[in-house]
Amino acid sequence: MMQGAVPSTAERRKIHPHKFALWVAMGSIAMMFAGLTSAYIVRQAQGNWVYYHLPNVFTISTVAILLSSVTMILGVRAFKQRKMPQYRVLVTATLVLGILFMALQWVGFKQLYASNVRVDGNPSESFLFIIAGLHLLHIAGGIIAILIVFFRAFRTHIKVYNTTGLEIVASYWHFVDVLWIYLFVFFLANQ
Repeated sequence: MMQGAVPSTAERRKIHPHKFALWVAMGSIAMMFAGLTSAYIVRQAQGNWVYYHLPNVFTISTVAILLSSVTMILGVRAFKQRKMPQYRVLVTATLVLGILFMALQWVGFKQLYASNVRVDGNPSESFLFIIAGLHLLHIAGGIIAILIVFFRAFRTHIKVYNTTGLEIVASYWHFVDVLWIYLFVFFLANQ
């Protein structure tokens, strides 16, 4: 295509290869968690199952991750509008809320452990720790990506306002947010 030419409709509809890779990865992760929660249900039906209550701190952590998705949406919008001071504040808020989510999850699992809910205990307890622990690993990956976005946001000069990288990070962050909502509701329904 010649420089300065308007891209055709077909060229504009192509998905960026990195975005496509992200969608494939998110599909794989979703299938993994669907398999784990299905195994949870199957094992629960076999008996020898201990029921437990999730500490209230998990509800607070859910609010934190929901708010982080809101700040991420607003941050992407601010970047697209080239409102860099607002964008920096929103990216910082997203990062802080993501770290807060992880810290609250840690507190929740310490409370569970203190009430004798252990990873090496009943299968119900093992499933909880394994599933939520895998989710926390995916959150940690998201926080690393947000850290990269955070450091880039505070560069003194931005030469290109390309939103692709930011959109990929935002899509992944929203995905792990929705995944946690699914897991949280799943665990509440099965306590």
